[in-house]
Amino acid sequence: MTVLHMNKGAGETSYAKNSTLQSKIISVAKPFVEEAILGVLCSDIPESLGIADLGCSSGPNALSVISEAIDIVHAKCVRMSRLSPEIRVYLNDLPSNDFNNIFLSLPEFHKKLKVDKGAGFRPCFVSGVPGSFYGRLFPSKSLHFVHSSSSLHWLSQVPSGLNSEGGPPLNKGKLYISKTSPECVARAYADQFKRDFSRFLGSRSAEMVTAGRMVLTLMGRISNDPSSESAFLWELLSLALLAMASEGLVEETKVDSFDAPYYAPSAEELKCEITNEGSFAIDYLETFEASWDYFGCGEEYVQFSGVRVAKMVRAVVESMLESHFGGGILVVMDELFRRYAEMVDDYLSKNRAKNILAVVSLIRKDAPRSL
Repeated sequence: MTVLHMNKGAGETSYAKNSTLQSKIISVAKPFVEEAILGVLCSDIPESLGIADLGCSSGPNALSVISEAIDIVHAKCVRMSRLSPEIRVYLNDLPSNDFNNIFLSLPEFHKKLKVDKGAGFRPCFVSGVPGSFYGRLFPSKSLHFVHSSSSLHWLSQVPSGLNSEGGPPLNKGKLYISKTSPECVARAYADQFKRDFSRFLGSRSAEMVTAGRMVLTLMGRISNDPSSESAFLWELLSLALLAMASEGLVEETKVDSFDAPYYAPSAEELKCEITNEGSFAIDYLETFEASWDYFGCGEEYVQFSGVRVAKMVRAVVESMLESHFGGGILVVMDELFRRYAEMVDDYLSKNRAKNILAVVSLIRKDAPRSL
């Protein structure tokens, strides 16, 4: 909770400047968000509607889903000649998130709402809720719609047992599951994800009203092999760090003992945990392939480059690297990601790289668990 956060501010290495891929992921889930919100409103429009965006981070994406959700609710009310409900918006992320960046944009956000929606639009109350979504965050039965994008592939912690006292690290020289990692490493990651995802579902079940909807988008995989697909990003970063360790620029033992708190599950793993936890019915569960070769900026498409990928990865993992390696790594951070960019360029010149996105739409059943 104290280590994982995206790079703050609005500088060249900030998450705000390097979150185009996350914006694309949000756009993939847009039709499922609309369907889920309309599903919430299909029988009745409540006086007060609770919406939460979990793992909202900061920057231009932080309010985009909320704005979209408000537009859907308002349009539905106009069609029904009904007054809009009060909308309670909760923006959640870990306490170390750059909430100040979000709050500074709220006056303009509220101003635009008043202009766009007019006199028939009731108040929208926006709150920041710091804390881990792997536990309770909100009062019981207070939420109607929950959204989370590009967040649930981050684990609550590094899987235990990967670095035993007195023995060599089980995943020596690797930052994540690799094709050369022992089978027990992949099993430890899978088990940690199962525990975390079950806690996430149980917590949301207690906080949501019956028939409330939830749309989750996260990195996933099609293959049964957890070292496939987007794992190559971690593989290349480990190679860049090991090359620097061979020159004495970073400690090799620190590279060996670093394990990313990340896991990209398969659709079958997601389905299994949702079924086992039992609080939600699956309305939709699908995986999408998102090519690394191009990314969208409006109507323009610009070829992906190693530099662009390196900036995106740095904006996400720099805080973890600094925490693990110590402040000294900041001196060589630019050099690390320069080398990483070159490795990514070389990889992209020979491979069709891709991300697999898992999109899950859920409906809260009756009788939530008490947490």
